[in-house]
Amino acid sequence: MAHEILVDLFKNRPSLAAELLVEVLDVPLPPYTGARLTSVDLTEIQPAEYRADLVVLLVDGDVAVGVLIVEVQLGIDPRKRFSWPEYTMGARAAHRCPVGLLVVAPDPGVAAWCAEPIETGIPGFVLRPPVLGRQAVPVVTDAAEAARRPELAVLSALAHGEGEQGVKIAAAALPAIRELDEERARFYGDVVLNSLNEAARRALEAMMKGYEYQSDFAKKYVAQGRDQGLQEGRREGERAMLLRLLRARFGELPDATVARVEAAETAVLEQWAERVLSAKTLAEVLDEPS
Repeated sequence: MAHEILVDLFKNRPSLAAELLVEVLDVPLPPYTGARLTSVDLTEIQPAEYRADLVVLLVDGDVAVGVLIVEVQLGIDPRKRFSWPEYTMGARAAHRCPVGLLVVAPDPGVAAWCAEPIETGIPGFVLRPPVLGRQAVPVVTDAAEAARRPELAVLSALAHGEGEQGVKIAAAALPAIRELDEERARFYGDVVLNSLNEAARRALEAMMKGYEYQSDFAKKYVAQGRDQGLQEGRREGERAMLLRLLRARFGELPDATVARVEAAETAVLEQWAERVLSAKTLAEVLDEPS
């Protein structure tokens, strides 16, 4: 489902491809006032059928000013070296305007392969696909930004959910997701929660007490956590996640602080995790005298 999830994010926010090309990959685009989906069928006269993952039409009023082809690439496929030039020229001919290509490739090795220039054999016509790799995806931890562009927030969780910023990304994304229509809220909630490792999900649950989870995945996870209780391995994961959050917020930790976290019980760990984002000092998190 990874391929379809990524395609759906760009489908649900047609302007997302243009925003990432300009803001992340520094690809200039013509001025436009709107973005809408158009047919993914790029076949012209050729007997072969060519279908891109997504085609977005940039418009200025009612005039088409650009067309963007979005391709999600999860593996190396030599056939794309021939179909991508075909996509771009087919779209250019069909819409009579400049064309752009955005390849989304989460795997670093695949991203490097996708970015290699494609020699078409025509002098001067070399296709250099702009590639959005995992590390290039913006880290969205600001709630206002997540509310403005929820699809970007979900993409951020997919790319960075298992890293040190995963809990902050999810904490920003989930309230924004809750404001969407029910179908998208459930879908995005599943994606965000499933992008976190187990320790991060536990830390997020402690941090966001009172949050009404929308997704079936989240509800199932919370129920299992309450029914099964905490095992020592899970407790160790919580300790490791809390230490990562503390280091991300306050820098390198004193040995005494690390020792306190490693010796703490589950209830104490959860109390500390709740305070990480709101506390101004390390002592405030751990109830230490200032």
